[in-house]
Amino acid sequence: MLPADNHIHTQWSWDALAGSMEATCQQALSLGLRSLAFTEHTDFTTWTIPATAVATMPDAFQAMVGADGLFRTPPFDVEGYLGSIARCRALFPSLHIVTGVELGEPHWYAKAVGDLLAAADFGRVVGSLHSLESGGRLLAVDRLFGLRPPADIVRDYLREVTRMVRTSDAFEILGHIDYPLRSWPADAGPCRISMFEDEFRAALRALAAGGRVLEVNTSRMPYGAIIRWWYECGGGALSFGSDAHQPGEVARNFREAALLAESEGFRPGHMDHDFWTR
Repeated sequence: MLPADNHIHTQWSWDALAGSMEATCQQALSLGLRSLAFTEHTDFTTWTIPATAVATMPDAFQAMVGADGLFRTPPFDVEGYLGSIARCRALFPSLHIVTGVELGEPHWYAKAVGDLLAAADFGRVVGSLHSLESGGRLLAVDRLFGLRPPADIVRDYLREVTRMVRTSDAFEILGHIDYPLRSWPADAGPCRISMFEDEFRAALRALAAGGRVLEVNTSRMPYGAIIRWWYECGGGALSFGSDAHQPGEVARNFREAALLAESEGFRPGHMDHDFWTR
C-alpha cells in the first residue's frame, strides 16, 4: 500500500501551470493511492528577480513581476479551491481527499497566515522555506547559487528553518527540509550531506520538540541520512509528499521512499491517511 501523498499542487497553486485537481485524482486512483492532500501554495513573500532572469520565465510568471522588479504571487482563491475539492470528492468517492495549504515562510507573515488559516479548516498544513535575505533583498533560494558559496547557502537555509520551526506554530508538517540541495551546482562537486549534519540535526530537534511531522519529499530521491537523524533526534512521525505540480508527478518515488522509511524504523499507521510513526 502506498503512503498518503500529503503535498500536491494543482491549478489553484500559482506555479502549477499544468496542474489539474481532477486529473490528479484520476492518476492517484490508477496508481492505487487511497489518500491525498491538495496543499496549495500560499506565498506572501515578494521576491527580487534579476532583470536577466525575467525574460527566461514563462509569460504567466513574467506578469507577476512589477516595474520595481519584485515578484508578487496572486492571493490564494480559497473559495474556488474548496469548490473544486467538493466536486472531486463527489466524483471520486473511493479516494480520501484532504484539504491543505503550503505556507511559505510562515514565521515572517504571522498575521496574514493567521487570517488564511481562519478562513477554512485545512486538514494538512505544510510549512516551507523557499527564500533567504541577501543584501537587503529577499531572493528565492535557487537564485542565491552563483552569488555565494553553496555550502554557506545550505547552512543559512537550515538555520532559518530552525528559526521558522521555533517561532511559528502555524504548520504541522515541515516541508522539504533538503530544499536547497535541489539546486546544488554541478561545478561545486558532489554534495556530501554529512557536511551539514549539525545544522540538520538542530532543525530536526526543534521540530521533534514541538511534536510535529517531518516530510519525506520525493520530488527527488530522499536522503536516508535525514530520516535516520530524524529518528535519532526523537522525531515521531513522517509524512510523504511528492510535491507534484502536475498529475503525472503524484506519488513519484513513493515505493522507494516507503522502503527507506521502513529501514529507518518508521511504519504505516492504521488508516490510509495516517502519518507513519516509529
